[in-house]
Amino acid sequence: MSYSPNMKMGKILANKNAKEVLQKYVPQLLAPTEFPIMFVKFSTLEQLVTRLPESERTTDIVEKLYKELAEIEELEEDTGYIAPVANYESESVSLGSAKVSTPNTVEKWSVFEVELHGPQHGNPFTDVTLQAEFICNEEKRQQALGFYDGDGIYRIRFMPDAEGIWTFQTTSNARSLAGIEGKFECVSPSKDNHGPVRVKNTYHFSYEDGTPYIPVGTTCYAWIHQEEELIQQTLETLQTSPFNKMRMCVFPKSYQFNSNEPLYYPFEGSLEEGFDFTRFNPMFFQHLEQRIADLGNLGIEADLILYHAYDRWGFAEMKKAEDDRYLKYLAARLSAYRNLWWSLANEYDLMWAKEKEDWERFAQIITENDPHQHLISIHNCFGFYDYSRPWVTHCSVQRVDVYRTAENTDEWRKQWNKPIVIDECAYEGDIDQGWGNITGEEMVRRFWEGAVRGGYVGHGETYLHPEDILWWSKGGKLYGDSPKRIGFLKRIMEEGPEEGLNPLESDWDAPSAGIPDQYYLYYYGFNRPSFRQYRMNPGTQYKVAVIDTWEMIINELEGVYEGKFRIDLPGKQYMAVRMTKI
Repeated sequence: MSYSPNMKMGKILANKNAKEVLQKYVPQLLAPTEFPIMFVKFSTLEQLVTRLPESERTTDIVEKLYKELAEIEELEEDTGYIAPVANYESESVSLGSAKVSTPNTVEKWSVFEVELHGPQHGNPFTDVTLQAEFICNEEKRQQALGFYDGDGIYRIRFMPDAEGIWTFQTTSNARSLAGIEGKFECVSPSKDNHGPVRVKNTYHFSYEDGTPYIPVGTTCYAWIHQEEELIQQTLETLQTSPFNKMRMCVFPKSYQFNSNEPLYYPFEGSLEEGFDFTRFNPMFFQHLEQRIADLGNLGIEADLILYHAYDRWGFAEMKKAEDDRYLKYLAARLSAYRNLWWSLANEYDLMWAKEKEDWERFAQIITENDPHQHLISIHNCFGFYDYSRPWVTHCSVQRVDVYRTAENTDEWRKQWNKPIVIDECAYEGDIDQGWGNITGEEMVRRFWEGAVRGGYVGHGETYLHPEDILWWSKGGKLYGDSPKRIGFLKRIMEEGPEEGLNPLESDWDAPSAGIPDQYYLYYYGFNRPSFRQYRMNPGTQYKVAVIDTWEMIINELEGVYEGKFRIDLPGKQYMAVRMTKI
């Protein structure tokens, strides 16, 4: 196949000869710009050519460009596949002879780990296969992948979800790791251990033990890739924040305000010499899982982003088999952590090297190798992914308009029939980009709009910092006005219906949520009525509270309200009214 105008620039740039043709006819397309190279790579050649001034894209130039590109054969794709070694250890090695250690007991929904000391010749990351079958009370059966953790150490992790006696047996192509048996007791969970988060009542969430979970998320993409002092500061900030979900990337990030190298790289190698995608760096992944555990200790879900396009290391452009190996390694290492969510990508549609079939394959790999079936979604930039896909548990949404996003929540619920989590509604801050300079008032308004329309909105912060330490990427401290007001909303939601806030048929100018004839929550946003008339069904009496969502004041009105009545309001923005059946 030859190169054509409708081919993505990333694929053309990967071919030295094709790149030389571009340099010959349209060198301006290859010139550095203030935008990351990814914005060039995911566009087609034709799209970029048509954006050039007419003087730079004459008919003669364009015809010669396309003609010479068509004469170049497309590079044959190398998948990067490496088969496991058939006889990794000779028959002189005794079956199951590896040294093994396990705990005798583990809490329900906690990490049970089998540690094996085995062989390390060749490349154990690609040469060795390892898994175990876990059986509870001789009935419940689950499979878990094992992984190599360097220095001759292999691990198998599992999160038991039933109390009782569990047994396990390993299988492997390495004789010393095969046929190892053991058992342990799963005991009742401790007070703050409620299990992993699951979807509940179609549009909402709860922990596995039934405890309601209201996601109040924030974004901190590259916090784990900073210096230890900054990481600890981030954890200290989270400890006093209202947030119980954190969006974070596996891979480091290269973008505006993000120019530093990470603490560790995920693969052996370097930026200068390249990376060996067949050899994982155990220190990187040990650091990652420690940070996930740190969040778990704070009661925070780690919404882990597996891919993104903001890359200068080559992690966004791995070959098919390299992607697959990476995903299986992640599933093996991390799926036993109960506070884990999978996010296949941040802005999947910016990644030129991945097509729809790749994302579907990635989802299959994760879901098939995660025995605990954590929540999973994928996040968009321009166009939504098809959230009706059966593997998608909830919709992870980015804003679709500079101003209007949360207002669409109730319509998205109807369209997808799944929980709506607006993970990126914009950021409170003062940077130059429109997505990163909304006010605290507007951030809180978007949270309330999403809540009363039956969804969940996420926070982010991008205030300029002399050392480029912006919360949205690096963590550190929070400087904005919205977090404590978001915490106030969280309290209102926790005091609301146990099954969650669901939108009600509302007046044309004000959304509301609740349960008919039992609970109502009206939100007036940037409008500022001095009073409001309500017409409720006769026969039901209510207590009424006027809520100042910015000042965080709840004014419980005296008296009982029934049927048609008027409520006086202060004539200011960001007010809400709550009615609770007596």
